[in-house]
Amino acid sequence: MEQTSNRFLSLDVFRGMTIVFMIIVNTAGSGAAPFAPLEHAKWFGFTPTDLVFPSFLFAVGNAMSFAMKKFDSLATGAVVFRIFKRAAIIFLLGYLMYWFPFVQHDATGYHLAPISTTRIFGVLQRIALCYLFASLIIYFIKSKTAVVVISIAMLLGYWFILLIFGDHSDPYGMLTNFGTTLDKNLLGDAHLYHGEGVAFDPEGILSTLPAIVNVICGYYAGKFIQEKGKGYETISKLMLYGFLFIFIALCWNMTFPIAKKLWTSPFVLLTVGIDLVLISALIYIVEIKLWNQGNWTKFFTTVGKNPLPVYLFSELFVVILYMIHIGPKSFYEWINAVFFQVIAPGAVGSLLFAICYMLVCWTFGKILDKNKIYIRV
Repeated sequence: MEQTSNRFLSLDVFRGMTIVFMIIVNTAGSGAAPFAPLEHAKWFGFTPTDLVFPSFLFAVGNAMSFAMKKFDSLATGAVVFRIFKRAAIIFLLGYLMYWFPFVQHDATGYHLAPISTTRIFGVLQRIALCYLFASLIIYFIKSKTAVVVISIAMLLGYWFILLIFGDHSDPYGMLTNFGTTLDKNLLGDAHLYHGEGVAFDPEGILSTLPAIVNVICGYYAGKFIQEKGKGYETISKLMLYGFLFIFIALCWNMTFPIAKKLWTSPFVLLTVGIDLVLISALIYIVEIKLWNQGNWTKFFTTVGKNPLPVYLFSELFVVILYMIHIGPKSFYEWINAVFFQVIAPGAVGSLLFAICYMLVCWTFGKILDKNKIYIRV
């Protein structure tokens, strides 16, 4: 645990907004379909929900631009150790999160949940791997131009790999893309995500490659802001780059479709472009116009200062709600059936529950913040 010092307020607000929205879309109330914008695109296409995870990766890179300054005074061995240690801890936390509650109950009693069916990759695991490789690339390759070339190579390389090694009749299909084939061969069906009804992992091995670019772009955006200052020139250039990325993504989409679950290369450019526009707007609102005098920013910085523990709490607590049963229903289903779907039937009730659940998680973050507990790994 450590206390925060002087922070980049817009970064905390941006990261806090990402976590708040992530919790809302991850915990829609049961009993009714949520509003369409609060669901991921079925496959090709884009919804506001698809922006959440890449924005968090962008924020990870943005934070790296501040944290990596400490590496200047350390030996190479110490830096590499820190990078691998942090990545390993985040990856392990993600794995343990999927293994939770670690036990299963049947007619014979409680048993340790089998590791053989635990998902290996996931959200935190992707964050860990993207942080790991982005940090190593940026630390060892000092030339920004070279890093840009490597990023372009990763985006193009991912595209070519899908086209060359995937099913030529459907290289971008859920079960026919090469990433799914690779995951099944290396990890096995039992260790993959089954939320789509089949063994397919949206955070698989191969699709991590283009996701690294989200972190790298976030890093250089943060570094650019630090070097150029929080003025009009800075935000205008960030916005121009943002709109350029969005334009390229939409053009590329005609041959390589935008798809979050496949994490396609134009999806990377689209989300980075939107994030650049959003962070520019936040800098204008918070840093230049100082429209934070009403302290509305504190709502988001409360979770923005502790993104990892708040996210972990949101994922683990919902598992507990499903474990507690009232009659035949889990508490999660019961509270929606007897309260939220009664007072506001349909998608409104689903959203209302999600907001209330987010506020519970926000309260957890508020307790940490009030006690000046800021958990870092």
